[in-house]
Amino acid sequence: MKVALLGAGAWGTALAIAFADKHELTLWSREEDVAVDLKNTRENHRFFPGYRVPESVIVSTDFASAVASAELLIIATPIAGLRPTVERLKVLGCTLPVLWVCKGFEAGSGKLPHQVVAEVLGPRALCGALSGPSFAEEVAAGQPTAVSLAANDPDFAREAARQLHTTRLRIYANDDLVGVEVGGAVKNVLAIATGVCDGLGLGLNSRAALMTRGLAEIARLGLALGADRQTFMGLAGMGDLILTCTGDLSRNRRVGLALAQNKSLPQILEELGHVAEGVYTAREVDRLSGKLGIEMPISAAVAAVLDGRLSAEHALEQLMARDPKEELA
Repeated sequence: MKVALLGAGAWGTALAIAFADKHELTLWSREEDVAVDLKNTRENHRFFPGYRVPESVIVSTDFASAVASAELLIIATPIAGLRPTVERLKVLGCTLPVLWVCKGFEAGSGKLPHQVVAEVLGPRALCGALSGPSFAEEVAAGQPTAVSLAANDPDFAREAARQLHTTRLRIYANDDLVGVEVGGAVKNVLAIATGVCDGLGLGLNSRAALMTRGLAEIARLGLALGADRQTFMGLAGMGDLILTCTGDLSRNRRVGLALAQNKSLPQILEELGHVAEGVYTAREVDRLSGKLGIEMPISAAVAAVLDGRLSAEHALEQLMARDPKEELA
């Protein structure tokens, strides 16, 4: 299959490496210097150093040409780049199926990725999300990984999963697009919380409690938005939450660790050098949960810390001081 990967950051590069043996790939880069580097050295020194991109992968800065040569599009930008990318597809009159790997709620609108795509390309556009417990570095290194592919059409989800499945990247079809997206979005917020917890040295008991209660928050929001509860017990829910909250490669966890050291958010993001989606998603989740009347105390605490309304220590103190409740109510 001919696949265009739109975005040459860490994930676009990792997927180019993962799919190169099975598909005809074009990796589109918005940055000219990144494309030149990839063509000359077959390495993305700016965004994903240390991993070689196979010679078979075509690198291009010509958006229209990359799209025209494809049968399937995979958008590998941060959530902030999703709308601009699909707007360019609309200008081209593109009707190809679209997948994305970004996770979060769009800043400002609070929309999930599929809502953004439907708003721009229309409700009938064939589209879906590739999400689950996966670090780009391990996918590129060929470490065994399993993820979910959810789409607005179950037949498309199954066929795309079958086509993209490799011996090292196992892909499971899922028809709960809302649930998969909510799980992928909110777990980044909870990874910041667990990073703070670990950074303050509060122990493994505390981390387990935050993750478990965090999963309840994910499910609460997801169900209110029409998701299937079972999704949150799978790869895009519990699986992604466990990885992002405990894995040292997690950018969002690293944000939490740095917050626990009383570093400022601008300093943290500058040192990180990459997008940590949970930083922007926390504010949208806090606004959305308030609008829907859903209790999400951990997410609200993270938003307060990021906005400078609470210190990391005070946020966790407030969480522990909450009145006792029935666990499964």
